[in-house]
Amino acid sequence: MKVTEHIAKAKKSLFSFEILPPLRGRDIKDIFYTLDPLMEFSPPFIDVTYHREEFIYVEKDNGLLQRRTISRRPGTVGICAAIMNKYGVDAVPHLICGGFSKQMTENALIDLNFLGIDNVLVLRGDPLKSEKNFIAQKDGHKYAVELVKQVKDLNIGKYLDKTVVEKKESPLFNFCIGVAGYPEKHLEAPNIESDLFFLKKKVEAGADYIVTQMFFDNKKFFNFVEKCRSEGISVPIIPGIKPISSKKQLNGLPSRFYLNIPNELVQEIEKVKDKKNIYHIGIEWAIHQSKELKNSGVKVIHYYTMDKPENIYKIVQAIY
Repeated sequence: MKVTEHIAKAKKSLFSFEILPPLRGRDIKDIFYTLDPLMEFSPPFIDVTYHREEFIYVEKDNGLLQRRTISRRPGTVGICAAIMNKYGVDAVPHLICGGFSKQMTENALIDLNFLGIDNVLVLRGDPLKSEKNFIAQKDGHKYAVELVKQVKDLNIGKYLDKTVVEKKESPLFNFCIGVAGYPEKHLEAPNIESDLFFLKKKVEAGADYIVTQMFFDNKKFFNFVEKCRSEGISVPIIPGIKPISSKKQLNGLPSRFYLNIPNELVQEIEKVKDKKNIYHIGIEWAIHQSKELKNSGVKVIHYYTMDKPENIYKIVQAIY
C-alpha cells in the first residue's frame, strides 16, 4: 500500500521509522533485533536508507596507494524484501542520485517493482567524504527533482529506451514518491525561501508526500508546514524525530544537519555527567515533542532509529 493511502485511511496518528542496513559482514538478524520490539506498535511502513559506495586508498607492496571502491552498508533492496516477507509491512527504500546513472536508477526501480514495493523516498544524497560539493554520477542526476521526474515518468510508462512501449490501460509502475523537507532549511540553501522554492518544484514534479529532517523545536515544524501551505504545497508533511543520546550530539547534529537545539534542552544535558541521564533526557524531550505533534493532528510521526531501537521503543510506548 502507498504511504499516502496509509495516511488517508488513518483513524489515529500513525508511527513509522527509518533503519540503516547493517554494516558489511553483519547478519540480517541485526535488523530483526531493531525491528522486532518496534513491531508491537504496528508501523504501517518502514524506511530503509541507501548508502552509496565510498572510495578508500590501500597501500600496495611498492608503497603506492591504490583507490578501491567499497560499500559499507549494502543490502537496502534485500532488507526491504525481508521486511515485507517477515512482517507484512510496507518497506520504503531510499533512492538517491549519488552513485547512480539514469539507467542504473531505472534498473533499480524495475527490481523494486518486481518485489511489489509501492513506495520510494527520493533524495539527492550526500557528497562523498572526499568531495567538498556533491558531484553527480556520469549520466546521472544532480538534483532530487530530476530523480523525482524519472520515477514519475516511469509511472506513466516512459522508459529511457524509447522503443519500450508500456500498455496504457494498465501501468506497470505506480510508485508513491516521498521527498525530504527541511524545517530549518537545507544546509546548502541560502535561506528558507529558496529551500521552499525547490521543495515546491519537487512536489510539482510528482512528489506525493514530504518527510522532514529531524528537529527539536516543534515551532520550527509548525512554521514550516504553514509556509509550505502558503506556497501552495498541499501534500502530506510527516515530521521526523530523533532523540538526542549523547553530549557530543549537541555540536555534531547542528553542524551536520543545519538545525538548532533549544537552549532548554542544551542546559539540561550540559548540567549532567552521567551518559544514562543524557539518554533519558533525550527520550523525555522526544516524548514531549511527539505528544504535542500528535495532539496537533499530525497523521504520522516518523522516527530515526540509527539502529538503536531501545530509546525509540520507550518513546513510542509512551505515545502509542
